[in-house]
This record gives sequence, C-alpha cells and structure tokens, in this order.
Amino acid sequence: MFVRTEAGDRRSCNNARAALEQLKTWTRRGPRWHRAVTLCLSAVEGDPIDPHVIRKAFEAAAKEAKMYLSPEN
Repeated sequence: MFVRTEAGDRRSCNNARAALEQLKTWTRRGPRWHRAVTLCLSAVEGDPIDPHVIRKAFEAAAKEAKMYLSPEN
C-alpha cells in the first residue's frame, strides 16, 4: 500500500514494521491512527495478528489522516 509522507513523497508500506515507522511520522493522529499503531506494534512484538486486519487498520488510518494514495496515484 502507498501513502504520502508529511513531505509529500510517496512511500510503500508492505509490512507491519514499515507501517509502524510511517505512522510514527504522521502529525494527524486520530482514533484510527491509534488502532493501527496498536496493531502494528503488537505484530512487530510477535503477536499473531492477521496481516489483513493490520492492512485494513493502516489503510483506515491513512485515509483518516489524508495520507492514503490509491494504487493509480
């Protein structure tokens, strides 16, 4: 999945660690951001979380923060 960075660059996030690192840089931190961070952190720490659940949470957080880039962008 692709997101926009605070600087306006395009960034690919294809695992929980990359998503967590990107989430940490965002200044817009709403309820979906908090859920995504919690899930990503748990996965990085070894908890067995379905990757699809993490992806959906990360996508929702990106949309909430207006950082989501569709595959066409």
